[in-house]
Amino acid sequence: MKGCITARPSLLLAIFSELLLSKIPGWHLVSIPGSDFKLWISVFSLIASIGLIVYLYIVRNKSLSLRIALAMILGGAVGNLIDRTFYGIIYKYAPAFYGKVVDFFDVDFFNFAIFGRSYDRWPIFNIADASVTIGVLILILFYRQHQKEDEENFEQELVKDENLPQELSGVENNDAFKDNEVNEKTEDDKTDKGKEISI
Repeated sequence: MKGCITARPSLLLAIFSELLLSKIPGWHLVSIPGSDFKLWISVFSLIASIGLIVYLYIVRNKSLSLRIALAMILGGAVGNLIDRTFYGIIYKYAPAFYGKVVDFFDVDFFNFAIFGRSYDRWPIFNIADASVTIGVLILILFYRQHQKEDEENFEQELVKDENLPQELSGVENNDAFKDNEVNEKTEDDKTDKGKEISI
């Protein structure tokens, strides 16, 4: 491939894969309209990453699969953001947020055709891309479980909200009972003080 540096294949991936270094300017499989678009991609990735961090904090007590999926998406987004932000500065070819994403997995597989188009290899990707993809797949696969858990939590909150007025009225009644006891004691003390002691 032109513009790629081929490295020695990994033994684990020797059958299907070659290890490559490829600098992709922006998003994969998408033509980039201009350099301003690359800045907007970087800014969007930064804002989305911050949003995912906040959301991960919000769902910290939810199911493990949801937290893992969000963490993988966040990790992939941050990985590609680091490439876009610093890669151009390190190699002195672009300012911050204008760098290229470094991809290095090129998976070669058998030829096949779908709807008249022939495919002989997978698009080049990196670990961050794989992390985002796996995170999204986990969200899709466990969607019903997450939805069911949310419904159960919502029902539990409703039950708590329905019981809250009864608990509050019980507390108020208890407080009123204690106030009555205190008032009766003070009245008894006053009447005791008013009595004469005969000797």
